[in-house]
Amino acid sequence: MTSDAQGNRPLSEEELQELVASSDAGARSPVGSVGLFLAIVAVIWSVFQVVLASPLANVLLPGSVINNSRQIHLAFAIFLAYAAYPAFRTSPRGHVPVLDWIFAIAGTLIALYGYFFYQKIVDSGGLADETDAVFAFIGLLLLFEAARRALGPAMAIIATIFLLYVFFGSSEWVPEVIRWKGASLKKAMSHMWITSEGVFGIALGVSTKFVFLFVLFGALLDKAGAGNYFIKMAFGALGHLRGGPAKAAVVGSAATGLISGSSIANVVTTGTFTIPLMKRVGFTSEQAGSVEVASSVNGQIMPPVMGAAAFLMVEYVGISYVAVITHAFLPAAISYIALVYIVHLEAVKRNMPTLGDRVVSMGRTIGGMALFFAGFAALCYGVQYPVKWIVALMPEVSGLALSALVVLAYAALLWLAAGVEDLKPDDPNSEKVELPVVGEIYKAGLHYLLPIIVLVYFLMIEQKSPGLSAFWATALLFVILVTQKPLKALFRGESRMAGAFRDGLYDLWHGLIDGARNMIGIALATATAGVIVGTVTLTGVGQVMSELVEFVSGGNLILMLVMVGILSLVLGMGLPTTANYIVVSSLMAGVVVELGAQSGLVVPLIAVHLFVFYFGIMADVTPPVGLASFAAAAVSGGDAIRTGFIAFFYSLRTVALPFVFIFNTDLLLIDVGWMQGILVAVSATIAILVFTAGTMGYFVSRSRIYESILLIFAAFALFRPDFFMDRVMPPYTQVPPAQLAQALDDAAPGDELRILVEGLDFDTSRMTSTTLALTADGSDGAQMVDGFGLMLIEEDGVVKLEEPMFGTPVSSSLENFDFYADEPVRIVEVKAPASQLPKELMFIPALLLVALVALMQRGRARETEGVPA
Repeated sequence: MTSDAQGNRPLSEEELQELVASSDAGARSPVGSVGLFLAIVAVIWSVFQVVLASPLANVLLPGSVINNSRQIHLAFAIFLAYAAYPAFRTSPRGHVPVLDWIFAIAGTLIALYGYFFYQKIVDSGGLADETDAVFAFIGLLLLFEAARRALGPAMAIIATIFLLYVFFGSSEWVPEVIRWKGASLKKAMSHMWITSEGVFGIALGVSTKFVFLFVLFGALLDKAGAGNYFIKMAFGALGHLRGGPAKAAVVGSAATGLISGSSIANVVTTGTFTIPLMKRVGFTSEQAGSVEVASSVNGQIMPPVMGAAAFLMVEYVGISYVAVITHAFLPAAISYIALVYIVHLEAVKRNMPTLGDRVVSMGRTIGGMALFFAGFAALCYGVQYPVKWIVALMPEVSGLALSALVVLAYAALLWLAAGVEDLKPDDPNSEKVELPVVGEIYKAGLHYLLPIIVLVYFLMIEQKSPGLSAFWATALLFVILVTQKPLKALFRGESRMAGAFRDGLYDLWHGLIDGARNMIGIALATATAGVIVGTVTLTGVGQVMSELVEFVSGGNLILMLVMVGILSLVLGMGLPTTANYIVVSSLMAGVVVELGAQSGLVVPLIAVHLFVFYFGIMADVTPPVGLASFAAAAVSGGDAIRTGFIAFFYSLRTVALPFVFIFNTDLLLIDVGWMQGILVAVSATIAILVFTAGTMGYFVSRSRIYESILLIFAAFALFRPDFFMDRVMPPYTQVPPAQLAQALDDAAPGDELRILVEGLDFDTSRMTSTTLALTADGSDGAQMVDGFGLMLIEEDGVVKLEEPMFGTPVSSSLENFDFYADEPVRIVEVKAPASQLPKELMFIPALLLVALVALMQRGRARETEGVPA
């Protein structure tokens, strides 16, 4: 792969598909009866997961299967990993060696150990005997080897290091700061394999319950033809603008990212068409590849799918999936807007030509796209009202009635699609490029939006579980795949109904296979990462990491965030995004929250998890390993390392945004009302565009260095207006700790008081501190103090704290303090909200600064225009 890319030879279509397969689904494709057998296994896995997610799972599946679904999920993944992924580059691709069959069967049986011996494990309380320990240890070795094949050596090496730490943590060669007593084989294997603390923990549970259905949903939607439809629509809307192929690549990749959790597959799927056209209008091979990389990788941050990490956040943070995608939406949206602006500036700087001979107004194009997305969002939201009316009118048969209406809507949209030609992929290398006309092709794929509407409706309106929501959307896709071709033939008056029906079954069959093969790596990543999570919970190394990072960073939150970002990038060189997120969030998320509290900043846990997720995604871009950059270079024929560096430069906004939303949680729409949310969205969009202009060195014309600095400064003011307003008018006033109850009594409902608590750490006996955020609810101040769980004792002017009762709001925040030491835990500072002008007033000078730069550049641009070339 590397030699081809660096040799400036674009790979052929067959080579590109092999590249995607080797990274995402396994490079081995046996033929004949073995190939058919493996295909059947993959289809059975997909069908099992669909049934498991269905409302009838309790009827169709035995209770023992449901209780041990994680074991069954991993068994399928291990079996297919040994069958689909060769052990070495020289290993055969056309057949499965005998040794791999042995490993596959052994790994499958040991993964099912908890299923076979479920009652024995329950009776023993999850404690392993010698037999359990031996089988579990062999299972871990087989899991690590499967992970090495599917994910590369880094994941297996890191998990092995953590496992060795479990066994040999008391050895002298382990640094004293992280030394622990070590564990026996039985204790370690109980934790890692027999119970749900390790391999079969939360991460694999999320992969089993949620992720598979969404990956399958994406595979089926792409097999139905939605990917090609989205790309065609993007090129029809944007292809004729200056730099149009690059803009279409961004929008097409964003749409494809909705249905694809793989940045490499996204690069190859859209890049084979977009990259040659970008090169045609003047982008270099590296620039064209970089645009595709930046837009494809960002597909993972775009709700509603967001890869596997979003579902893990639900479990780790303890909030609903709707809340996760609500918090993630605005940063993802403005990130894509900025990327469109980046390619626009590149096109203007280089005075690139347009494709085709149609004259298209950019204003009308943007307005039309905004109207489409607004209409689609309104449709997803508004469909709840007729649904509620039908449910109220016929409650007994409302399910059947709604299903019939969906089928009628599908039939009507398919009738429209039958009236136009089927969309075929275009050749980007043909002498004459005829970009599609949106008005002529939009009918061809409107029915692809139905499953997405169903998914969004169940997720956002009904607020059903992600698994059940994906089930209903996937069930509709089953119908679409099987029926769209024969129904089109019927509507067109064609006679090939039987052949079209066979083609539909063929598409469904291969969609089920693709979904299962795409899940192999994710299932193994979540299982192997469970060893790392299990090590953290068994050894308590997370607390040590907190102290170590605090020591290295000197207690500076920004420095620690930089360290976390670098750690994510380094680990991401060898780990897939999901595994990287699990590892770094398990080790560092709590540390960031704790250190933020010590610094007086209350950092929401979801903000930290999104921070880690963003940097994990950036690892797909960053040299020297960035896999998406290598894939793009393989398509473009450019240099892979240069492509990675340019893609990283184009992705600076993705690096900056996590730092912004850690300190300004309004960007994540946390505790933000509708009107304020609209204001935040508008200001953040302007801010990211200004930041982009500053980093790209071009606004109205080429920027001078000081103008770029001014633009970046203005962007900072738009992103963080509170930073400046807090220095003009402090947001809090100091209140004596003894007057805490009075301060709560005086506070308006919704006001937030900050309480600094200081005392000895229970584990280290060192002085530590944390900040509590107490929100007033309008009741009596003393009642609020009791309600929070604060037990105050005032002695000699010092407000001491007794240990709060378990389950009270502050108990988890204060659990690390030693309430029984000679040195008391005490409140040292109380800050009550002060009267402050709206921070949004800082937008005015920031926008004036942007206008000033624009005026200076416009004057210079006019002078340049007046000078003959």
